[in-house]
Amino acid sequence: MTFLHLRDVCRHYASGETVVRALDGVSLDIERGEFVAIIGQSGSGKSTLMNILGCLDRPTAGTYAVDGRDVAALDPDDLAALRRDTFGFIFQRYNLLPTVSAAENVELPAVYAGKSKRARMARANELLGRLGLGDRTDHRPPQLSGGQQQRVSIARALMNGAEVILADEPTGALDSRSGAEVLALLQQLNAEGRTILLITHDAEVAGHADRVITIKDGKILEDTGPKRRLVATAPDGRGHRHPAWLPDLGEAVKMALRSLRANLFRSALTLLGVVIGVAAVVAMLAIGEGSKQTVLQSIQAMGTNVLAVRPGLRGFRGDGDIATLVPADATAIATLPNVAVVAPERSTRATLRFGNVDAQTSVTGVWPGAAAARDWPVARGGFVTQDDVDGYAPVIVLGQTVVDNLFPDGRDPIGQYVLVKNVPFEVVGVMAVKGATPWGNDQDDAAFVPLSTGFMRLFGKQHLNSLTVKVEDAARLDETQAAIEDLLRQRHGVEDFNVRNTASILQTAEETQNTLTVLLGSVAAISLLVGGIGVMNIMLVSVTERTREIGVRMATGARRKNILLQFNTEALVVCGIGGLVGVGLGMAIGALVEAFGKPVVFEPGPALLAFSSAFATGLLFGYLPARKAAHMDPVVALASE
Repeated sequence: MTFLHLRDVCRHYASGETVVRALDGVSLDIERGEFVAIIGQSGSGKSTLMNILGCLDRPTAGTYAVDGRDVAALDPDDLAALRRDTFGFIFQRYNLLPTVSAAENVELPAVYAGKSKRARMARANELLGRLGLGDRTDHRPPQLSGGQQQRVSIARALMNGAEVILADEPTGALDSRSGAEVLALLQQLNAEGRTILLITHDAEVAGHADRVITIKDGKILEDTGPKRRLVATAPDGRGHRHPAWLPDLGEAVKMALRSLRANLFRSALTLLGVVIGVAAVVAMLAIGEGSKQTVLQSIQAMGTNVLAVRPGLRGFRGDGDIATLVPADATAIATLPNVAVVAPERSTRATLRFGNVDAQTSVTGVWPGAAAARDWPVARGGFVTQDDVDGYAPVIVLGQTVVDNLFPDGRDPIGQYVLVKNVPFEVVGVMAVKGATPWGNDQDDAAFVPLSTGFMRLFGKQHLNSLTVKVEDAARLDETQAAIEDLLRQRHGVEDFNVRNTASILQTAEETQNTLTVLLGSVAAISLLVGGIGVMNIMLVSVTERTREIGVRMATGARRKNILLQFNTEALVVCGIGGLVGVGLGMAIGALVEAFGKPVVFEPGPALLAFSSAFATGLLFGYLPARKAAHMDPVVALASE
């Protein structure tokens, strides 16, 4: 069976309305072990013939078979495997990857053949040593002479034990001495049993071959035929297995890091977009969660078994001027089942004076159960008692802020008398520190007097601002709320009140805070989206800049999935590194905000979400450039400048 078999092969290119016949009905048979030179001037079709012979291109018409396999029946990945295992390419311009060492350039075909790292390194070093470059294995192509680079490309062609060496003008960019060395190497490889196809325009170079085929205007003009019949020996070092997924991925990550290092400044700018997006997500969600928990904790401090009754029609917030709630309502509510404490309240703003120190604060008339209803313990002294209420006692309990304002010298306020609207009140207790409300109001800036005393000496009006009801069984909260509403409707004849339970307030606040957190996260996610678009843009630029590299990879056996994995991995590495840096930066920003006294809560969820989003962004926005690279035509890619 003929090794390389072409029959009536044509390759036509359309240029507008003009059809260029690069090959026009070429028939050719090449046996194993031949040394064939294809000679012709520029534009004769010799390079097109080489591309078809090397399975880099497909004929427009005719048939081409390699060892009996019809090339037309092979898909792109099968063609890549055929190139990987059967052909080795030597290019005029070497086509070495400039960012990796000579040994790693030589290893490239074996990567796509699935060989282990140890086996690849051993064979690459062996080949380079055989070609006189044993002391140059760690040098990169720019550090090598033209002749040395060409020998590296020869070693790369031999890496997988190729049966056929396709040399396209291998001496065209070399001086005469280096060119002679390369031709001698090709003759030596042919003597070992390999089939050599030498493409040249130089008759002297072609004279080193056993068979010379002259081509012009896409047709064979002359074929000297084989001078001698050769029996090829089995080439060494060949590998036919497909690479495993994980080694493929490991090589892709390594190559991705090298690519990023080669364009460090551009890579840093690309990373910046992802870093800002991820940091914004982490910081915004941490700040939002901190704010949410602060608000919810303040509301929960009121207890989840509390009902708040306010004067005014349903849907309207009442105030002290709406005279619909009276102390008798509180007395009636206290008789209902499941009611533990009822705390009626009436408040006003007043100026307190001790000595020559004044302090304006909120003074609230209360019953003894107010402290329990508010879940607000007394720090020193006592609270208002039932005897105080029954006896209209002029006693007062102060919040810590009022104490600090009236007694700046640190004097113990218990037993002292303060004036409230020029009425002396004895200080009988100091409340524990309560802190600020979710809305920023200082809860410790308050004072409490018996409700009866307040009606008689401070308020004037005999109606309430509010009623706070604490229930015994929180599971029956809704039932108790309904009972209170029924009672007040019967007493008032109209529904001139509002009853809200703490659970509904908590739910409303939580929903509001969740909405704000989502809003913050959405704004941050837009930043991440913009960063992803930047990654896609840079990857598209990278694909354009590295078109020739893509062609080289395909010529050395890379399948579409290898190219897709390579460029997708680069995008994932960019976004992965950006995600890690962004998470760290976001946590640093959150810590800085916390240092300024703002509530910040870090949870693993948002950080994992941000990093996963960055990773998904790399996968999403890296796919289009990677797909573009994977679907390139090897011939077009290799011809790119």
